[in-house]
Amino acid sequence: MKILVVGGGGREHAMVWKLAQSPRKPILFCAPGNAGIASLAVCVPIKADDVAALKAFVIREQIDLTVVGPEAPLALGIADEFRRAKLRIFGPTKAAARLEASKTFSKEVMARVSIPTATAKSFDKTSEALAYVDQHELPIVVKADGLAQGKGVVIATTREQASRAVIDAMDNAVFGEAGRQVLIEQFLDGEELTIMAFTDGRTVVPMLPAQDHKRVGDGDSGLNTGGMGAYAPAPIGTPELRLRVTREILEPVVQGLSRMGSPFQGVLYAGLMIVKGVPYVLEFNARMGDPETQVVLPLLKTELLDVIEAVVDHRLDQLAVEWHDHAAVCVVMTAGGYPGRYENGLPIRGLDFESNRQMIVFHAGTTEAAGRVVTAGGRVLGVTGIGKSLGEAKELAYRRVKQLGFDRCHYRTDIADRALRASR
Repeated sequence: MKILVVGGGGREHAMVWKLAQSPRKPILFCAPGNAGIASLAVCVPIKADDVAALKAFVIREQIDLTVVGPEAPLALGIADEFRRAKLRIFGPTKAAARLEASKTFSKEVMARVSIPTATAKSFDKTSEALAYVDQHELPIVVKADGLAQGKGVVIATTREQASRAVIDAMDNAVFGEAGRQVLIEQFLDGEELTIMAFTDGRTVVPMLPAQDHKRVGDGDSGLNTGGMGAYAPAPIGTPELRLRVTREILEPVVQGLSRMGSPFQGVLYAGLMIVKGVPYVLEFNARMGDPETQVVLPLLKTELLDVIEAVVDHRLDQLAVEWHDHAAVCVVMTAGGYPGRYENGLPIRGLDFESNRQMIVFHAGTTEAAGRVVTAGGRVLGVTGIGKSLGEAKELAYRRVKQLGFDRCHYRTDIADRALRASR
């Protein structure tokens, strides 16, 4: 069986790593891949958003299944294009992926199916957005409407900060087309939680709850990033809360999209804020999270390939999805300066230390140059520790982190600390 994984980050490395463990021994390809993925799959020099080239490759190489990692090709309609050509693909249609591609559309869907979320208003004119900021209570959240790689959100504590965020997005185009329209949203004060789910458009199977760390610095300080680390299972995501999220959020959204003629088939990601025990939706994504994938997939006991095929073939209700009774912590190592400007091409030290099932190094922004693995992005590596407890998983992750390095390397030292403090 030939499988193509689309993407080249840490999420895709984790997906390829998990698929490579299948007893069916699939032949794996990845486009474009990275230096770490290259040890498990044939890397193909096609960009993740080049839908035409990906389709041509799949037809030429007679690929049996395509698995889409990132959001951009989904928003461009890769699933629609492949299905029209009778090609098997794991991922939602362009219409369903609007749940992530447009925050305004996402809010409309939530309102239609009565899902708890922060009150918000959408603007496509700067003057109207600024006038709204002037009379809204603080703090206030300003979001680019489109895809901004996890960086299009500003939590403003002053009107000056909020106004600057609006102007940067709408007039200065710091997020490109994604910021042409902005969503100004009520600030919710609570604890964040991620619950992803496999769905074939009818059945919804939630994954283990995870918690991401968005801010670049320890103690949740500094700028928002694409994610500095994660852990799973997050203790705040109790079995009772997971059931509530499934019944009151995940299933209603899937059913609502189906009624709208846009059935969702793939992974539905719910970014939640838990306020006094009540889950509110901050955002939906139309694919697996990064770095949440690097802590959730290592804990998946059922074969990932079996789950993906059950989703693609609309028979998820026939599969029992099981999980290992362990914990995982992922620490993201970034280039100095990220999420701002940073340098590429720096040699990475310590990759030759042997990884094992308890300490896994997922490559995110890496490439090979002159026979050496070098940095090629803001988020460079994701180091995952697997243990019998969160404490053990954290210790293993940071043990491996200390064996690695590159010039101006940065990482947070407090991943999973909130959960560990709460458990004392």
